[in-house]
Amino acid sequence: MNVLITGGTGFIGSRLALKLLESGACVRVLGQANTEAEAENKRLIEAQGAEVVLASVLDRENLFELAKGIDLVYHLAAAQHEANVPDQRFWDVNVGGTRNMLEASLKGGVKRFVHGSTIGVYGSAVDGTIDEQSPLRPENIYGITKVEGEKLVRSFQDRLPVVIIRISETYGSGDRRLLKLFKSIKKKVFFMIGSGRNLHHLIYIDDLIAGLLLAAKVDDAAGQTFVLAGKEALTTNEMVAVIAEEVGVKLWPFRAPLALFLLAAIVMEGALRPFGIQPPLHRRRMDFFKKSFVLSPDLAARVLDFTPCHSFRQGVAETAKWYTDMGYL
Repeated sequence: MNVLITGGTGFIGSRLALKLLESGACVRVLGQANTEAEAENKRLIEAQGAEVVLASVLDRENLFELAKGIDLVYHLAAAQHEANVPDQRFWDVNVGGTRNMLEASLKGGVKRFVHGSTIGVYGSAVDGTIDEQSPLRPENIYGITKVEGEKLVRSFQDRLPVVIIRISETYGSGDRRLLKLFKSIKKKVFFMIGSGRNLHHLIYIDDLIAGLLLAAKVDDAAGQTFVLAGKEALTTNEMVAVIAEEVGVKLWPFRAPLALFLLAAIVMEGALRPFGIQPPLHRRRMDFFKKSFVLSPDLAARVLDFTPCHSFRQGVAETAKWYTDMGYL
């Protein structure tokens, strides 16, 4: 099978590429090498046989060439964490780039298009369990443009077999996002902001990849949207306690008010964003202490036969080991 992964030098894309290469697939990756992590992921997947093209989903003509002879597309490229770019950047990449990739896939005769979306389309705090039919209430430009990207994907479903995957918070070996949390806990400088009772429904990277592979091969998945999440939902307090236990430290019980930090984030964004400066504190960073999710596994279990294998404690142990082996922790 010939597979194209956009955003393939990112955390999820690179680990998906490694798994596909291991299974014997021919993997072409469209990605960036703008950060140390992306450059390292590029080297890693190239060493295992991936073809890596450093380009953007905005490069429409290039996409049409890359999609030739491709059986399966995983579209994971997105503008996501930048707090120092104009909103138009999110519209260009998450909507315009998705349109470009859909049209290139259609022209290239792609047999399935798996679109990576996000649980961010639901907003920040929803009462009860969220499933694929829950109302969409995005609260920031990232979530708004991911909703629009989903709409665009669905508009192609009569011409192209598409599957939408709403990905939960993902962690594991290869992830650098949670590294800051692990480091701050290890150094005993972490402190809780807010009550710590908001819920996270994370998914370990190996479980997510298993779900993505199923989305590509299960016939009944075509035309559907799935939420993929891990085995259990945990409060921020529980999550931090597990990490602290794994890295062998006891944390101070100090807590800070969430409202104060949210205000500071808003001020920093307003002051620094016009100058293109990434603020050290921004509202999306506060989501860790604010957003709350419990996600239903029912549809993914029924249609994809997807069952996550890793508990959070197991995933944290694997993640901490990788951080330590890499010299990060």
